Amino acid sequence: MENQIRVKVSELLKMAPGSAILVKGWVRTKRGNKNITFVALNDGSTVKNVQIVFDGNIFTEEMLKGVTTGASIGVNGELVASLGSGQAVEVSAKSLEIYGTADTESYPLQKKGHSMEFLREIGHLRPRTNTFGCIFRIRHAMSFAIHKYFNDRGFFNLHTPIITASDAEGAGAMFQVTTLDMNNPPRQEDGSIDYSQDFFGKSANLTVSGQLEGELGALALGEIYTFGPTFRAENSNTPRHLSEFWMIEPEMAFYEIKDNMDLAEDFIKYLVNYALENCMDDLQFLNDMFDKELIERLKGVTGTDFVRLSYTEGVDILIKSGQKFEFPVSWGTDLQSEHERYLVEKHFKKPVILTDYPKEIKAFYMKQNDDGKTVRAMDILFPKIGEIIGGSQREESLEKLITRVEEMGMDTKTLWWYIDTRKFGTVPHSGFGLGFERLLLFVTGMANIRDVIPFPRSPKNAEF
Repeated sequence: MENQIRVKVSELLKMAPGSAILVKGWVRTKRGNKNITFVALNDGSTVKNVQIVFDGNIFTEEMLKGVTTGASIGVNGELVASLGSGQAVEVSAKSLEIYGTADTESYPLQKKGHSMEFLREIGHLRPRTNTFGCIFRIRHAMSFAIHKYFNDRGFFNLHTPIITASDAEGAGAMFQVTTLDMNNPPRQEDGSIDYSQDFFGKSANLTVSGQLEGELGALALGEIYTFGPTFRAENSNTPRHLSEFWMIEPEMAFYEIKDNMDLAEDFIKYLVNYALENCMDDLQFLNDMFDKELIERLKGVTGTDFVRLSYTEGVDILIKSGQKFEFPVSWGTDLQSEHERYLVEKHFKKPVILTDYPKEIKAFYMKQNDDGKTVRAMDILFPKIGEIIGGSQREESLEKLITRVEEMGMDTKTLWWYIDTRKFGTVPHSGFGLGFERLLLFVTGMANIRDVIPFPRSPKNAEF
């Protein structure tokens, strides 16, 4: 059997009848009688199965005893025209090899219709379901499309550090990295932990963002992007939060806020369109099984100009809407998902880019507007998701940056390297961040962010 070249199911289903083939995969279903047995085989290359036909004159019931749902097999046979509906071709089996059996009593994926909650409990097996096969193939396609988009436009992929001594968001919710014995750490005279004796000689954490280091790359290479894991130690169990997630963060020298918005809108449309052109089988499955409006919603994004308006205008619309929100809205408050979704889904019925937020609710690095009250921030808001991209023009003025860092009570000594870039050839520059899993929520139509990442990390959850 091993002498023949294996054909993946995704390719096999495109072939004409008449070929001798070898196919390998996992059994999805088995039905039939002593005269003939039909097996649906899937190898992960596509959501579609190939039907294997075992003739009872060649394969006895004893020979097929180990062919059960979940078992892994290899089949040599002939690709023939299918007599049944649903597929153009099927495999007429000539020989069989069983690689691994699956006990019918204990294999947890015997039946269809398992809840998402149950599948999260068996994270080691959930990729074998049709649903998660679709999701993870789409995840791969979106990852590839992101690199292709930036590469084709002359951006350079910059690998920013995962271990860092800075907090890009100023939020403080970070995972600590240390080699100290935390049962008996070295102490300073005031009783605080002496991190000078730690591995890095200072307190270090897992990064919440590659942005600050990304800016350094942009101020040398012109246009860069990061794509890596980021970590937040927030004790949040919402369907929108993970403790470990992936971020795409482009940073561009000589880009002002409008350039930033133009790039972000083009980028997100490109990704959605790529999914529509390259993942339709998987999207159609998710559309049929979970979200009947998924494909229509995706097409709606690619074919429309995003609305652009200021935070002030957005708040005014929300106040005058007469809508009763769980969180009251007023100028100066940070908008919640319900506010963002109202603007997108009810008022404009299309994606929205909000700009010029109050500086008090935004990060220290955002460029201040001349009014002294707002900054050149931009958030892209999507249906069902709310904020999917957040970015800004960065503050290039040394004086304004130092003043803002001090106003927020941050340590200028820790950020000396970031501030230093404003002394030597500073330029207007901008960037944004796209949460990869937020993108996947939109593209797949899933309701919980833990279902678009293979191994979710959240409070009290690091099992797999």
